[in-house]
Amino acid sequence: MKKVTLIVLTVAVLIGVTIYADKATRVSSAGAVRMDSKVSGKPEPDLKLKTVDGKDVSLADYKGKVVFVNFWATWCDPCRVEIPWLIAMQNKYGPKGFTVVGIAMDEEGKSAVAPFLDKERFDVDGQKLPMNYPILLGTDEAADKFGGILGYPSSFLISRDGKIVTKFQGLKSEDELTKAIESQL
Repeated sequence: MKKVTLIVLTVAVLIGVTIYADKATRVSSAGAVRMDSKVSGKPEPDLKLKTVDGKDVSLADYKGKVVFVNFWATWCDPCRVEIPWLIAMQNKYGPKGFTVVGIAMDEEGKSAVAPFLDKERFDVDGQKLPMNYPILLGTDEAADKFGGILGYPSSFLISRDGKIVTKFQGLKSEDELTKAIESQL
């Protein structure tokens, strides 16, 4: 009897976790910008990471800009869907005081990220373009400073005054991201 109860309980927990993960990473069809009350309004974390070239970059370096912090990985298929949108947004909104900051979370670090950046090109309006925004090598500590990450991509929109406006968990629609960014420009 104990084995049956344990099996039923395990299955119920797995179903619950699956439903939660599905909702957290689902593409929203509504296109509405939702605020995450756990992070909304909090100051951006004090975060300093290295570029692939070994230079130190701090989020504070971007004060005065609208910043889209994007946690991603080279092996992440939903991230590859999102990257062309981010390239286009960087091109379109960069002159208006906006930047994407990509935080690559590959366990292999530079050895996985550097070749990806050198080789990969993404279709943006009929052109094959490289990632055109800063890419930093992420750490678990960096993710923890944002309250933890449940899958990739996970992104945070930061206002010009350094406050987190919105958290995007999982792949969202291009329209939803655009509306959130435009609301801060």
